Amino acid sequence: MIRVLSASFSFLRLGLISNSSVFVNSSKHKIFMQSSNCGKPSRLMEFKVKDLTVDKRRLVQVPDYATLADTLNAMVNHASLITMFLLLELTAVPVAAKPGHWLGAGGSMIVESDKQSGSARKQYIGMVTMLDAVAHIAGDDGDSGLDKKMAAPISSIIGHCPEGLSLWSLNPNTSLMNCMEILSKGVHRVLVPLDSNIENISLGPELVESASAYVMLTQMDLISFFLHRSSDLQSILSRTVTDLSAIHDTVLALTSKARVKDAVKCMSAAMLNAVPIVEASNEEEDHKQLVDGKNRRVLGTFSASDLKGCHLATLRSWLPLNALEFAEKIPRTLLFTTATSTPGRELVTCHVTSTLGQVIHMVATKHVHRVWVVDQNDGLQGLVSLTDIIAAVRSALLSQDL
Repeated sequence: MIRVLSASFSFLRLGLISNSSVFVNSSKHKIFMQSSNCGKPSRLMEFKVKDLTVDKRRLVQVPDYATLADTLNAMVNHASLITMFLLLELTAVPVAAKPGHWLGAGGSMIVESDKQSGSARKQYIGMVTMLDAVAHIAGDDGDSGLDKKMAAPISSIIGHCPEGLSLWSLNPNTSLMNCMEILSKGVHRVLVPLDSNIENISLGPELVESASAYVMLTQMDLISFFLHRSSDLQSILSRTVTDLSAIHDTVLALTSKARVKDAVKCMSAAMLNAVPIVEASNEEEDHKQLVDGKNRRVLGTFSASDLKGCHLATLRSWLPLNALEFAEKIPRTLLFTTATSTPGRELVTCHVTSTLGQVIHMVATKHVHRVWVVDQNDGLQGLVSLTDIIAAVRSALLSQDL
């Protein structure tokens, strides 16, 4: 019997279907994937995906039968895995199952096979993200409801959020420019086969793949590559985020009076991985809902990744907390202090006059996935995400000859 992830049907409804190397968004009739030959030549355009995966570690994965509690407790009980998870900013893991029993997310069929015989050993059926976990936990069922949710198998959590609705592999010979196009259009991570058993004609994202091993390529890997090759990107990195149109102006936020439980619900409903915490106004406002954060003073950040590594007892004790209190407490817990040297969390912000190079340095060294844009009084003006950075660099590369 073939089990089908509900995510796969939702994924098809979204219209993000792969046709060889082309992404098509049927709702907007826009082709996402473009030829890498459409820009002026540069040294960076000669790089390929395999150049970005040389030092990548072995793929971290979880079996389909593992419960959410098992997975989170394993992260707490195994220091090496905790360190890997935190230091590498691993906010998603692929779920592995016996081959032939599942139809993967988005109709994918990505298989790990024996290097000698070529026989399938396991199938990756989807990707579980921290936002999937947050969406699963969100609800008002009390302590008994939380117990039930934490006992759910990981396979049932796949696809709670759009990010988990897809599972793509990317040919190692895909150009850097095409890789950047993919990772700037809603895809945050892809699997890269080390030795494909399928003769791939296209060099774009694939739903079907067979290889003896995979590594994961993420948006953060691209950002680190930009930092490493900063000398080749100097003419772009010296420009401001405003000049490069890298700022997203509209930002939803939590007030400083919101609870963790309410924050989880809000982020789940809005499909947001992180939100700023802004100073609550004197006016009456609903602290259980997200608010327009524009021009309000930023006090902290609430992120779905803060919940990784927490076991059931810890999570239960955190849910009633004030969200700002939670954000301040997280860096002082044993889980986080073992992997970081800083005693508390630093609020990472930039200004409209900050250069892209400055923002990339912040992202790479502070291990954050977004930087809040503030004015001189810490009033929120917008945000710069990894997606914004990648899109800005690619657009600039295509418009000029370095």
